[in-house]
Amino acid sequence: MWMPSVRGVIDRRILVNYRVDPDVLASILPAPFRPLKINGCGLGGICLIRLKQIRPGFLPGVLGFSSENAAHRIAVEWDQDGTRHEGVFVPRRDTSSRLNTLLGGRVFPGVHHHATFEVEETLDRFRVKMSSDDGDVRVIVAGRRSSRLPPTSIFHSVEEASATFCRGSLGYSATATQSVFEGLELRTFNWHMDPLAIETVQSSYFEDDAIFAQGSAEFDSAFVMQGIRHEWTGRPPICMGTAAAGEPRTVTANRSRTALGQF
Repeated sequence: MWMPSVRGVIDRRILVNYRVDPDVLASILPAPFRPLKINGCGLGGICLIRLKQIRPGFLPGVLGFSSENAAHRIAVEWDQDGTRHEGVFVPRRDTSSRLNTLLGGRVFPGVHHHATFEVEETLDRFRVKMSSDDGDVRVIVAGRRSSRLPPTSIFHSVEEASATFCRGSLGYSATATQSVFEGLELRTFNWHMDPLAIETVQSSYFEDDAIFAQGSAEFDSAFVMQGIRHEWTGRPPICMGTAAAGEPRTVTANRSRTALGQF
């Protein structure tokens, strides 16, 4: 898979986070990934993101396209050449764009499933509903901009949460080939996030007792970010094989970045 450098604007991004039993995450993560523990807990989540002016970096923004997208992800760490890395594993991507579904796994990393998005927004209130065409995934999130985290959050402050997300700029997506994970690194050129006070949150993935035993995944926190200029760059895939005692045979070693990342 070849991916050109892609630029655009994150018009709106809602990050919905779940604290998850690390042992449960360990049982569902593929090698070489293992759960990243944050204050003793695993962390999963959903990114609901509207992108605008998406185009190859050499083209002007007016020629870009827009789409609504959702990514389910898990905070992970893994080893490469004796070095520990942090990032996210993305088991599922959904999009409103037919173009994304066509190019996913060819130009864009990971398989992209088509979905319907219903969005209602004001300056400080947000509601997003997503239903995949295949019926496998449903998400509803509604909330208002806030200045505080829930008292039960694993994060002690917004600053701590921001620092955690900053370290997660490298993401690997599941593909049609079970042992191959395609990489994507995100650079942002401006960065700000506000907590969301959640009024409604539903996730068919994190509420699925067949994946997460009852009580093993609980809503933790949510954030919103808007008007973020960014650039995506494809990274070499992780290809698992029998060589090197199960170590990844190909991973990126490029760790340069600016503010936020994938998670």
